[in-house]
Amino acid sequence: MKILLDTCVLYPTVMREMLLGVANEGAFEPLWSAAIEGEWAHTAEKHHSGGGAFAEGEIALLNARWPRARIRYGAALETRLWLPDPGDIHVLAAAVAGSADVIITLNKKDFPAQVLAEEGLSRSDPDSYLRGLWAAEPDLVAGVALQVLAKARELSGEDWNMRALLKKARLPRLAKALDGLG
Repeated sequence: MKILLDTCVLYPTVMREMLLGVANEGAFEPLWSAAIEGEWAHTAEKHHSGGGAFAEGEIALLNARWPRARIRYGAALETRLWLPDPGDIHVLAAAVAGSADVIITLNKKDFPAQVLAEEGLSRSDPDSYLRGLWAAEPDLVAGVALQVLAKARELSGEDWNMRALLKKARLPRLAKALDGLG
């Protein structure tokens, strides 16, 4: 399965680590575009001085890990597509050009299911996707979650618990499912 990851699920870090962690375990093939990468770096810089440079380093590592993930397409594709927010058309264009099955985004209202269905796509939010994947493959998701928790503890110096970390990352259903782990 190919999944296009919108900017809003690549930044913040814990959400990105969970999604790409399960992708690394073979759950799906991740896709994004240069425009999505640019939005990620811009958003990171807005939130933290130097965050853009850090994001660019992360992007380089991800592109090395998944060399086919960055989707390229011509401007003509964007001109034939429509979404309620024209600023999101590049996301849909990348999904179409990459033959994605799903777009994972937090931005439900700007990616109407009917419009996506016309392009052979569906939409999911990261919490629903990860919770559903946990139901199908609990060991895979739990293993990734434990790695993310350990990394969060190491980088922050805080003694996070799984539920608090995932809730803060806007993954409340997954947090409830994995409560008590780690």
